Amino acid sequence: MARWVLHVDLDQFIAAVEVLRHPELRGRPVVVGGDGDPTKRGVVSTASYEARAHGVHSGLPLRTAARRCPDAVFLPVDRERYEAVSRRVMEALRGLGAVVEVLGWDEAFLAVDGDDPEAVAREIQDRVRAATKLECSVGIGENKLQAKLATGFGKPAGVFRITHETWFGVLGDRPVDALWGIGAKTAKRLRGLGIATVAGLAAADPAALAAEMGPTIGPWLVLLARGLDDSAVSDAPHVPRSRGQETTYQQDLDDWGHVRREVSRLARKVADEVAGDGREVARVVVKVRYAPFITQTHGRTLEPPATGRAEIERAALAALDGFTGRRPVRLLGVRAEFVRA
Repeated sequence: MARWVLHVDLDQFIAAVEVLRHPELRGRPVVVGGDGDPTKRGVVSTASYEARAHGVHSGLPLRTAARRCPDAVFLPVDRERYEAVSRRVMEALRGLGAVVEVLGWDEAFLAVDGDDPEAVAREIQDRVRAATKLECSVGIGENKLQAKLATGFGKPAGVFRITHETWFGVLGDRPVDALWGIGAKTAKRLRGLGIATVAGLAAADPAALAAEMGPTIGPWLVLLARGLDDSAVSDAPHVPRSRGQETTYQQDLDDWGHVRREVSRLARKVADEVAGDGREVARVVVKVRYAPFITQTHGRTLEPPATGRAEIERAALAALDGFTGRRPVRLLGVRAEFVRA
């Protein structure tokens, strides 16, 4: 029997959960983010398809979302509710007896054996609908990469298959950032090398790309464009690679003495989380978002790795010293990156 990877993605998950709770909102543009007040600073966590039609998407400032879609209903984030619904979804998936790798609240990979993966996909949709009344899309592939990308072609509430045989027919002419793992910056660098499409990247010389993009990243990008991925679906518990805290301020922080105090406060909160993990921290990264919306980061390596509050706070403040601009600040974040196992 053939072995398939299925990628399950809950359609507009957070917005869909809210619509189930507020049926009167069905068919209306719904935006979830912050405390639900679009006059305050914050970003969109998710938007319904109706809101997306107006250019509203995850990560967009709430105020911008309100301008783009003034008729939208804005709701606050309710993490406990989403986590509870997500647990029911994952329990339904595990009921199939397959290996399930959870990616987040609304995503999972499944390893499935058989000659009719579409039938399994439809059963998944039925199980999720019965458990939660939510719709999901299912991508089918011969590996995780293919399955993940196939899901986008199946949305909303559909099923789509990509294989080695159909890979270039589906994706060959698409831009390189259509690939899972390639973002805007990498796509720009590739365009600078004359590589604009998936097929163009797949045909690139791995050695030449290694010289331009790095000895690991360059050849990996070529494999990615060829639809190759040897990572296995695993049901091992997720082990976070970092812990972090960040705060968006309703009023810009003009006083950098205040900024330092806030970074110290966030660093101590992160240190308290790290203490619960019992893992050593290798690096501390500070994020600063200046007004209006320019983001920069600086980090400091801990030598030797540590877990203590004082060491993490000291590293965070040292990272903050790397920022030469003293412009008003709208967001601060501190992230502790763990030593790799």
